[in-house]
Amino acid sequence: MSPMEFLKLALFAITRNKMRAFLTMLGIIVGVGAVIAMIGIGEGSKRASIALIQNMGSNMLQIFPGQGSNRFGPSAMGSSDILLESDVPLIEQELGGSSVVAASQLVRTTRPVIYQNSNYVSSIQGSNPNFLQIRGWDVESGRFFTDAEVRGMAKVCVLGQTVKDNLFPNGDDPVGQTVRIGALPFVVVGVLEKKGAGMFGDQDDLIVAPYTTVMRKIMGRDKIQQIMLSAQEGKAELAEAEVTALLRQRMKTPPKDDNPFQIRKQDDIVQMQTQQAGILTALLAVAASISLVVGGIGISNIMLVSVTERTREIGVRRALGATQRNILWQFLVEAIVLSILGGLIGVGFAMSAIGILQKFQVPAVTESWAVALGLGFSGLVGVVAGFLPALKAARLDVIDALRYE
Repeated sequence: MSPMEFLKLALFAITRNKMRAFLTMLGIIVGVGAVIAMIGIGEGSKRASIALIQNMGSNMLQIFPGQGSNRFGPSAMGSSDILLESDVPLIEQELGGSSVVAASQLVRTTRPVIYQNSNYVSSIQGSNPNFLQIRGWDVESGRFFTDAEVRGMAKVCVLGQTVKDNLFPNGDDPVGQTVRIGALPFVVVGVLEKKGAGMFGDQDDLIVAPYTTVMRKIMGRDKIQQIMLSAQEGKAELAEAEVTALLRQRMKTPPKDDNPFQIRKQDDIVQMQTQQAGILTALLAVAASISLVVGGIGISNIMLVSVTERTREIGVRRALGATQRNILWQFLVEAIVLSILGGLIGVGFAMSAIGILQKFQVPAVTESWAVALGLGFSGLVGVVAGFLPALKAARLDVIDALRYE
């Protein structure tokens, strides 16, 4: 018999009892649909997380004091003021032509911001004009502050969109207006474009001002808290190594001591997030694949019942010249067709579910490899689940099968 004849026999047997065939496929439908949907949700979440991280700044590195150990014991991140304002021009001068694009001092605090009757508490960040380049940000209206304003500790600031919406709820243009940050008046010189949510919350909920003004006039300190820099494309690792060597040399750190600072790369966060999302996706897929195993058991049980019901048919076919191999392939193909049909329906359900989730802004994607995996696994389940019933049918004694009532 040709493969097409086996396929026709399988489809005839399946369509002869449609309801039982559907119930038999139900486990495969649920299993394949769940596997594809869970992988889609996991992959979608991973892509969304990576996009949020990369939205914070391309090739950005952050340098924090502490997080190392020395002869006096371990120190925590941010526990010591070892970073200097002069470290930024040093980095730009020494590494500007090799691995670093731009660098900036950074201080941050939280203060109430007041404009007329509006009062809002926001993050106040002090930097130099390289902030926009490092963070990959643009000014929507107005301008950013200048190097001269940083040197002169000018009381000027740039608002994020969230702060603008809360301080100017009527839609007034904030550029040129004076707002109070804590007890000090600041002139708004610009408004940042909307950037959206980030890994650590709303990126637009901030005010940026010259770091000298924030550090000395608002915070009352004379040391910066962090340094942020942007590396050349593809040279984040080199930038980390060169900055580490440069700062250790400037700080005169003994070779045996750990770094008295920590450098955190965006690439490291992306890699960590990718690994975590991969583990989560694998766990979701394994949990969903349990339904496939249950569906395979269901196919095996129904096929065993089918062999018993069709014992006389098997006897007649054997008497008319069908071989054991013909009977084996007849029932095996039937099980595989049942499983693959269930897999195809499951793919349809999964794609519909992912489409619905996307309409509700849930990060989910249809992965072609997940569809192939689901269909391939459903076919494998059909082979495994149908083999024993098919083998039982092939080994039936012809005489006993003809006498079966």
